[in-house]
Amino acid sequence: MSWILLIIAGLFETGFALCLGKAKEAPASAYWFWMGGFFACLLISMILLYYASKSVPIGTAYAVWTGIGAAGTVILGFFLFNEPATFWRIFFLSTLIFSVIGLKLVSGE
Repeated sequence: MSWILLIIAGLFETGFALCLGKAKEAPASAYWFWMGGFFACLLISMILLYYASKSVPIGTAYAVWTGIGAAGTVILGFFLFNEPATFWRIFFLSTLIFSVIGLKLVSGE
């Protein structure tokens, strides 16, 4: 169950990064909507990370959490923010994802 909470926490980390990026681009009328989403996702992500870290070692939990958030943010950046999807960005994104999977495999749980 802790790993499921950790994955969901990582997805909410992606959510707060997305909201932050959208708030940066938003007109004044939508700015607070995106900032509200940012703070909601931040709170949910941190609470889920806390609960997941009760049974997953904190070093592993934090690395997986940030890895999911970083990978998700990069992928969303390709589609929503027109960031370049170059060979090297995809290559290093793949190594990040494989590293997160590797941490799960060697965590002993």
